[in-house]
Amino acid sequence: MVTVDLQKVEQEVKIHSQLVKKLTTEISKIIVGQSYLINRLILALLANGHILIEGVPGLAKTTAVKTLASALDTGFSRIQFTPDLLPADLIGTQIFLPKTGQFTIKKGPIFSNIILADEINRAPSKVQSALLEAMQERQVTIADYTFKLKEPFLVLATQNPIEQEGTYPLPEAQVDRFMLKLRVTYPSKEEELEIMKRVAYDVESSINPVVSVDDVLKARSIIQKIYVDDKIKDYIVDIIFATREPDKYGIAELKHLIDFGASPRATIYLNKASRIQAFLSGRSYVTPQDVKAIGPDILRHRIIPTYEAEAEDINSDQIISMIFDGVDVP
Repeated sequence: MVTVDLQKVEQEVKIHSQLVKKLTTEISKIIVGQSYLINRLILALLANGHILIEGVPGLAKTTAVKTLASALDTGFSRIQFTPDLLPADLIGTQIFLPKTGQFTIKKGPIFSNIILADEINRAPSKVQSALLEAMQERQVTIADYTFKLKEPFLVLATQNPIEQEGTYPLPEAQVDRFMLKLRVTYPSKEEELEIMKRVAYDVESSINPVVSVDDVLKARSIIQKIYVDDKIKDYIVDIIFATREPDKYGIAELKHLIDFGASPRATIYLNKASRIQAFLSGRSYVTPQDVKAIGPDILRHRIIPTYEAEAEDINSDQIISMIFDGVDVP
């Protein structure tokens, strides 16, 4: 009976996963290379989760997000985070109208579908925290009024590496709201040559809306049907628990390197993202490789290394690699 169901789901997956090819092809008209970034942007869209993108300036982080919005035919709003930004600049405020003697609500740029929070770590904590309700509850409160945000609602935040001057570390409560944290690296030599040809010589490319909101919502409903075996579920939980109690999984050397492990939100996101990874691969079931492929992006910002780890120049990515090597694969 399960086999019949999986076959039916697999047919639906193959049909509805065509939107991934459409989006990738359209985005590639503007973005050269960066297949990892494009893949994760689409994954977050299907997961209804937010992304924190970290990388040095000039790596097309902002351009990639804008291009995704153009290919989706949805609302797009770019918010440039600066040290003098106020929470009201994000969510909006009440304005008094002298002619009527009444207050009216002026909505901020957060009222859109895809929100680009550009250089989010340039603004102080009170501004970053203004995003919390919108990201978690999908709603915004201004004065005594609460407004629901339209679907899809996706916050894609970019930040420069923390060690650069003029930046503020993000509050831990906000960082945990991001489903994925990506680290974008430099393009290859061949890709950079193609970038130079396109940009330096003003080669124009137009982006057309190729996927509708209904397509995205339908794909999300199919993803809910993707099968996750109990052994895979146990594997996911083991990975999360290994970030908290590594000695119980035969990797005791990590105990002095991890200050705080991943929260239950990581378990939920890892399950969800693994199903989408299977969907992107055209499968109706999740494999351990799906979990391994997306795991680092889910855990990177949820594992807090100790001062000892920092002294030994060991970062969260290296710790995650050791966890995946130490936990038995089903």
